[in-house]
Amino acid sequence: MQSTLRWDIFCRVIDNYGDIGVCWRLARQLATRGQTVRLWVDDATALRWMAPTACPGVEVRPWATPLALPHEPDAGDVLLEAFGCEIPPEFVQRYVDWRAADGKPPHWINLEYLSAERYVERSHGLPSPVMQGPGKGLSKRFFFPGFTAGTGGLLRESDLAQRRAQFDRGAWLAKQGLGRRASRPLVSLFCYEPVALPALMDQLAAAGAVLLVTAGRAASALQSRRVPAGLEIHHLPWLSQDDYDHLLWACDLNFVRGEDSLVRALWAGAPFVWQIYPQHDDAHRDKLEAFLSRTGAPDSLRKWHRIWNGLDAGALPPLDLPAWRVAVQGAQRRLLAQADLVSQLLKFVCVGPGGQETP
Repeated sequence: MQSTLRWDIFCRVIDNYGDIGVCWRLARQLATRGQTVRLWVDDATALRWMAPTACPGVEVRPWATPLALPHEPDAGDVLLEAFGCEIPPEFVQRYVDWRAADGKPPHWINLEYLSAERYVERSHGLPSPVMQGPGKGLSKRFFFPGFTAGTGGLLRESDLAQRRAQFDRGAWLAKQGLGRRASRPLVSLFCYEPVALPALMDQLAAAGAVLLVTAGRAASALQSRRVPAGLEIHHLPWLSQDDYDHLLWACDLNFVRGEDSLVRALWAGAPFVWQIYPQHDDAHRDKLEAFLSRTGAPDSLRKWHRIWNGLDAGALPPLDLPAWRVAVQGAQRRLLAQADLVSQLLKFVCVGPGGQETP
């Protein structure tokens, strides 16, 4: 079923590195399965720390205006626009001309944002006719990541379980200068600027915890905060994607934000609290509630999420890590039973939504 294809993935970095983070994971996983990828991105600076080593089979190209078209006369086999970004018309024209010349059907995919809401199953795989521009007459197809068998699944490397089993927590903590703190509660912080941050710090101080703070907005959110007695703060450097996984694996509790780190927290299997990206029309409330329901979050974890995300007022309830761990690991087992996103994406392209093999 699986063919060797050439993929052109287009990504615009909107905010907070989530877009490029997802696209790099996708490109890297496609390459490890024998695909070749050109990743077109308008700002690749985050890859310097996110992906400090090159990945064979992945070429990063600048998405400038106007776009510098490749010297080679061909386009790829698959066009993939991440999160609704508009592929430059000059590239679409090159793609249309190339597909017409070689007689192969076009594959134009719109990779959407992750959600647990019910509309995802209804929308996954649907066509979207292109009504204007050089692609007029073609159809894009929506590919929705998700948490059920009726969606495109979640990004997950084929060797993830093996790497997790071989992880040496003590050695990694020692490398971060935290060897002596290994016996204390360790909590990772990757967040925006939650109002409830001081209340969290007070709870962690009472537990004698060490708060491992990621670089960027989380570190900035702590700059003017009073650190209560009993809480130790450890600021981390910018972490590669692999080392961010290691951070999640090493901690007893993880605070994550956005889309990419949410999925990595699920695969880590430790208790976590998710700060969802806020939307001006409060659409993130429904999105959060759908996720909590889909993952079977207990009442204490639901309340924590609502307060942490500024959706409810009141005091934070006590941390209930044993109950949260049961819920997270139950969700993890269910998700591991589903096909991962890249496997489904390859099937989507090579076999097609209707189950018919494409040339």
